[in-house]
Amino acid sequence: MPPEWAPHEATWLSWPRRDGISFPHAYEEVIPAFAHMIDALRGSEKVRINVMDVDHENEVRFFLKEIDISHVEFFIIPTNEPWCRDHGPIFVKREAEPRLAVIDWNYNAWGGKYPPFDLDEVVPTRVAEQFKLPVYYPGLVLEGGSIDINGAGAALSTKSCLLNPNRNPQHSQEQIEQALRDYLGISQILWLSGGIEGDDTDGHIDNLTRFVAPDTVVTVVETNERDPNYEPLQTNLSLLKKMRLSDGSKLNIVRLPMPPRIEREDRRLPASYANFYIGNRVVLVPAFNTPTDKKAVSVLKKCLPDRDIIPIDCRNLVWGLGAFHCLTQQQPL
Repeated sequence: MPPEWAPHEATWLSWPRRDGISFPHAYEEVIPAFAHMIDALRGSEKVRINVMDVDHENEVRFFLKEIDISHVEFFIIPTNEPWCRDHGPIFVKREAEPRLAVIDWNYNAWGGKYPPFDLDEVVPTRVAEQFKLPVYYPGLVLEGGSIDINGAGAALSTKSCLLNPNRNPQHSQEQIEQALRDYLGISQILWLSGGIEGDDTDGHIDNLTRFVAPDTVVTVVETNERDPNYEPLQTNLSLLKKMRLSDGSKLNIVRLPMPPRIEREDRRLPASYANFYIGNRVVLVPAFNTPTDKKAVSVLKKCLPDRDIIPIDCRNLVWGLGAFHCLTQQQPL
């Protein structure tokens, strides 16, 4: 599996449905964030959007009428919810032709939390059919947001998610690690502990720690010792400091701030600057209209200097408990 900063052919999205559960009573509130995201990717790569049917496509076109969508392609691949990072295809490169293949991991909506998920579960194979790509079936539950790859043999994940009994209760840690090696072409799994308050994924890595180079990670850190996120993020930071890559070298660790606490309807939302998406020419960064936005943008600019860092307001988007990385899935060249 190539790292996210490797060249993309396209970015995949699954457009939300009005009757979906991700944005209760707030479907149209999230449309500006989707439009801004798609517009920001125009000079970077194609955007391929899964829709329910022709009527759904026409609705999306209406919402995007104010922007140039010449880089957008629509596919009638129905989904239950819009979180393409988790239900979408994970693309891998092969030596054989065709050079691209799809891994179709099992999907159970984050441990069976949000049925139905029957449409989401088959998306990877449906995408592969569109491009006549081979598909591999590991037979294990895995969401794309639960792993992060450095392109040099290492993957980051969290034990609280990937080893959670609500995913693969019949498989041991060793069996899960072997599946990651076999299907993603990695040699090393770097395990962090757990996630942030309000995260219903049981601790996806893409809200915590991300590779930005083969030997460099950015990791979110909470400075307020009274915040419930302080201790778990300090634990993850301590684990990162002890980790070694396969050549024995330490990780370069860059700290990202956490935004201030964001609540809606008496629920803390899992707002995190780590949920950015690396495109060919841009990095889409969640913004929350707080002073910490500028610091996060500055940190990521130093880490990814060859790309434009584009903050996009996602205060409405995070009501769905995710942001730009959760919504996207890259298709490598």
